[in-house]
Amino acid sequence: MRIIFFGTPTFAAHILDYLLDHGQEIIGIVTRPDKPKGRSNRPTPSAVKSLAQEKCPQIPLFQPEKASTEETAAALKALKPDVFVVASYGEIIKTNLLEIPTKMCVNVHPSLLPKYRGATPIHSAILNGDTETGVTIMEMVLKMDAGDILDVVKTHVSEDMTFGELEEILWDLSGPVLVKVLEKIELGTIQKVPQDHTQVTFAKKILPEDRLIDWKKGAVALYDQIRALSPKPGAFCFVEVEGETKRLVIKKTKKVLNMTGQPGESLVYQKDCWIIACGSGALSLLEVQLEGKKPLPIQEFIRGVFTPPLIKS
Repeated sequence: MRIIFFGTPTFAAHILDYLLDHGQEIIGIVTRPDKPKGRSNRPTPSAVKSLAQEKCPQIPLFQPEKASTEETAAALKALKPDVFVVASYGEIIKTNLLEIPTKMCVNVHPSLLPKYRGATPIHSAILNGDTETGVTIMEMVLKMDAGDILDVVKTHVSEDMTFGELEEILWDLSGPVLVKVLEKIELGTIQKVPQDHTQVTFAKKILPEDRLIDWKKGAVALYDQIRALSPKPGAFCFVEVEGETKRLVIKKTKKVLNMTGQPGESLVYQKDCWIIACGSGALSLLEVQLEGKKPLPIQEFIRGVFTPPLIKS
């Protein structure tokens, strides 16, 4: 079956890699334009583009500003695809594109739809303390993440799992179930299950203010916030170190629910232990990254910063 793949970040690149390794006929790849990154502001290719250039440079690669333009639609139609596979592409697929494949447009969504439609389903599952999530393969329609379900695979979310760890599990689950769906589409045996639209929830975009740690919140809520944003985009607070106010990204913590104090107060700061009071309970910091520095285990951070940094409210 002739497949055009749409995707941009690392999650999508792993799915594309699986399809290539398992004999799927990829005839075109669509990804977002290179974006400026880092201090140099140099244009950087997406994870999907990097994989395509390394592994399958012979496959046509498209990087339109808008995939729905008539020019791009005509170029994709000329490839005569049977199926579009879309995974974390970063743009709503419009009607003129949905009508191109001869068989179906398929989307890989890392949540148990209809829960967490939208851009940040993995972050949202952890932020809300969910103990189960998964991957849904659905038929694409014009409305975001609202199409019929083609297959689902579930996984447990452990209490200490970070966004990065859960994302890896979900991309590993996505490949096999996607290939199974594609095989059924080719054979004409695929079955569609409508979503229960009364149970819809949405995963909102992560904004800069969502990353800021408010120590007045309880330890459980902050623990979930930190692991949901680790390693990216990272939850942070501001601290004063040697008279300078700097951003401190907190990568990993442990809950200490039997300790209390004023929110933001350093209850313990010695050798390999930094415990900060929350609105209820406290958090023991295990890995942090001070602005301009690399991430450090807490014992190494404390060796370099002898007195507890002042937490800025």
